Amino acid sequence: MAEGKADEQLFQLLSGLLLQVESLTNTQEVELRSKIEALGLEVTKVPSKSAQLLNDVEIAKELDKLSAKLDDVDEMISSAIASDPQVKSLLSGTADVWMPVITANTEERLNFTASLADDERAS
Repeated sequence: MAEGKADEQLFQLLSGLLLQVESLTNTQEVELRSKIEALGLEVTKVPSKSAQLLNDVEIAKELDKLSAKLDDVDEMISSAIASDPQVKSLLSGTADVWMPVITANTEERLNFTASLADDERAS
């Protein structure tokens, strides 16, 4: 459950950053918004029972699909950074929040979500 919470927080952060970029540039990033929302839905949806019985080939195909989606988002972010110094500044200034989640391996991610759960219980 804590992992889902971290995913939700990451996508809330991405949406918030996109809102800031849109307000700074006075343009709506419709395509990027829809891709972030679609990726968020994909990451947070609960797999069906049949999906849990995937073999290695099917798992590899699903990972390829997700990788392609992430490549699209990466390309859009890279082009936004290259074309607008304010976007670069905004992403650089918040990297300490989103980079650990994106670059973490499974074990690090579990530790990250466990520490979030501990923080919530302490509040």
